[in-house]
Amino acid sequence: MTDKVDAETRSRIMARVRGKDTKPELAVRKALHAAGFRFRLHRKDLPGNPDITLPRYRTAVFVHGCFWHGHDCARFRMPSSNVAYWRRKIERNKERDAAVLEELQRMGWRAWVVWTCEIEKGVRELIRFLEDIKKDLD
Repeated sequence: MTDKVDAETRSRIMARVRGKDTKPELAVRKALHAAGFRFRLHRKDLPGNPDITLPRYRTAVFVHGCFWHGHDCARFRMPSSNVAYWRRKIERNKERDAAVLEELQRMGWRAWVVWTCEIEKGVRELIRFLEDIKKDLD
């Protein structure tokens, strides 16, 4: 099946997809801030430029979109056009994500992924995780 829109329109649509400061990312940041956690954004000195880092807790948080990172959930659906390209792209993203998490752990950082399909649950678990670390630090 071919794309429903022409290449120029598709390019314009895809160019508008944001890589940072997305609605899910803002929701996670707002919840962390409300819970009293302070953080840094998009640190370039760490592998994968985590969306949120909490240096005090040596924790890096990634807010992953289910489509772009190939989450095994109902929100992920392989596009019906240009399937080989998308399959290769999603697999590369998954491989890069795994390598980044491994590298962060090797550097002594904890890595946490919040998926867009489960923002509320992911944020609750993240805050509980950070509060446990906070108890150990105090």
